[in-house]
Amino acid sequence: MARLGSLPLLIWLMIIGAAAMYLPAAHALVRGHMPVSRSFFYAGTLFLILSAMIGIATAHRRRSDLARAHLAAVVAAYLIMPLMFAIPFRWAVPDTTFLNAWFEMLSCFTTTGATVYEGAERLPDTLHLWRAFVGWMGGFFVLLSALAIMAPMNLGGTEVISGRPLGSYSSAGWTESVDPDERIAHHALRIFPVYAGFTLLLWALLLIAGEPGLFALSYAMGTLSTSGIYPGVDFERQEGLHLAEIFVFIFLTVAITRRMLPGLVLADRSIRLHRHPEVQFAALLMLTAPTILILRHWLGNVEYLGGVFQFVQALWGSLFTTLSFLTTTGYVSGGWDVARGWSGLDSSGLILMGLAVVGGGVGTAAGGVTLLRVYALFRHSQREMQRIIHPSSVGGGGPMARRIRNEGAYFAWIFLMLFGLTAAVAMLALALTGMPFESALILTMSALTTAGPLASVAGEMPIPWAPQTGTAKAILGIVMILGRVETLAVLALVSPATWRR
Repeated sequence: MARLGSLPLLIWLMIIGAAAMYLPAAHALVRGHMPVSRSFFYAGTLFLILSAMIGIATAHRRRSDLARAHLAAVVAAYLIMPLMFAIPFRWAVPDTTFLNAWFEMLSCFTTTGATVYEGAERLPDTLHLWRAFVGWMGGFFVLLSALAIMAPMNLGGTEVISGRPLGSYSSAGWTESVDPDERIAHHALRIFPVYAGFTLLLWALLLIAGEPGLFALSYAMGTLSTSGIYPGVDFERQEGLHLAEIFVFIFLTVAITRRMLPGLVLADRSIRLHRHPEVQFAALLMLTAPTILILRHWLGNVEYLGGVFQFVQALWGSLFTTLSFLTTTGYVSGGWDVARGWSGLDSSGLILMGLAVVGGGVGTAAGGVTLLRVYALFRHSQREMQRIIHPSSVGGGGPMARRIRNEGAYFAWIFLMLFGLTAAVAMLALALTGMPFESALILTMSALTTAGPLASVAGEMPIPWAPQTGTAKAILGIVMILGRVETLAVLALVSPATWRR
């Protein structure tokens, strides 16, 4: 067991990924789809053998700096695992290309949720299950890496409240100072029961709400992982208010702050949940965006005939969709079209793009800039305005508030500049492939914020992923990886200043 525990993190990920292929193999076998079942069974067996051989070959090799090795393994996972997942997918869908299969699996594993296979009938149910399961595993990997790898290295957003330099370790708490392998195992055993339990609970609630089994499971996995993956008709195409939307809305709050998911508390145990900066800022955004959409009906003299029921639909549709894109999940409420008609804004998708850029909580599966970083910049700007009026004033709020306004805002500004620079470079690269500016902007933001469904609602017309060129898909795939890993973590990995830590 000690030798198994010493295997590199990437080998463990390959073993788990290969073993996961037996689930769709069994599902296809029960449904009578033998070619699909054989594709996943053969691929799973092949990769288990390959992982075992690589594990034996690397059993006695141990890096002196395990922290950097694990950070490198996180980056390598997004390069290798989608290729591995794409092989059985390509075998099961003979009329597709490996590039499309790789793009689909990369989108799922990074919890982006962008798909090149439109329509439920394009793929069999087993492959829809595989897409949702890969996204679910990707969501768990994000949570685990954020808590066990990023947070101890003061990356992933924790630098905003820690007050420590990037890449530095904390001596507080045994889970930050013990061997990184033990820390990963400890957090994995602590997070997985809660993560899987919440998924099963939401699945059961969606079944009670009347959703079919595969749909309910996909929505449950897509909600907890913030991948936004669904197998067929989404909420947007279902008329009226649905109980399933209410259940999904409740569980989307898990991605606002890590405090909502037991086992993910990092360094802010002393703050009550309702006073947490992420919760307060998310509540502010949740009140602002729907209010603007609703009030514009009267302030803008919109010619839209609607009664009380349409008002309730518009209010609920804006609330649900706001939270969904704030957490970069991307589910669209059935009342969103009513909300757009009520407000009279054809470009209301720009609001959703802004919410996706803000993103969800630090240490959660959500992407984007994250609420805590934007909150730090907001508080710093507010303090600077106060100093202009009262130059001799002293800012209060306690040590954490001062850290957020000073060092936290500094790190948040660095990340925001890197985020904008990455978006600009990606848009320029897409423009060189012949893509129009609007499409390049929307697809780049969809990939960088890991909110793939944003491409369908941000513009006046939906922008499909499938017709894009192979070069464009490769560029967007790289952007997905940078959006998921975060450019700041990649720079910390390659920076010589962190090599001797």
